[in-house]
Amino acid sequence: MGKHTARLTEFIDTYERATNSHDTAELAPLIAPEAVYWFTDGSHRGREAILSAIADTFTTIRDETYRIHDLEWILADDSQAVCRYRFSWTGAINGDPRSGDGRGTNVLVRHGESWQVLHEHLSA
Repeated sequence: MGKHTARLTEFIDTYERATNSHDTAELAPLIAPEAVYWFTDGSHRGREAILSAIADTFTTIRDETYRIHDLEWILADDSQAVCRYRFSWTGAINGDPRSGDGRGTNVLVRHGESWQVLHEHLSA
């Protein structure tokens, strides 16, 4: 598992940066077309539905900064990986400063030379 985690951690860093770009076009190639995301406020199936939900979050939470920390790899091989982590965010909702945190679990799959998120489960 160890030989895979450096590259996978690099993917998670890229995913975090893409999220903080607030540009769904940067996130799109990092999410598998058949992905399913479970958020506290609902579930979303398929890349387009997920990107739409994320875009709504970008509209609601202005100037959001999203951070992934305490990353742990549960499983990692040449074609699939599972990680758990803590996340935190700061931003403004209706002009008022807000923040939050929670736990996340991601399932990654390899497509050719790149990794994509197949499943994400975030909870507060």
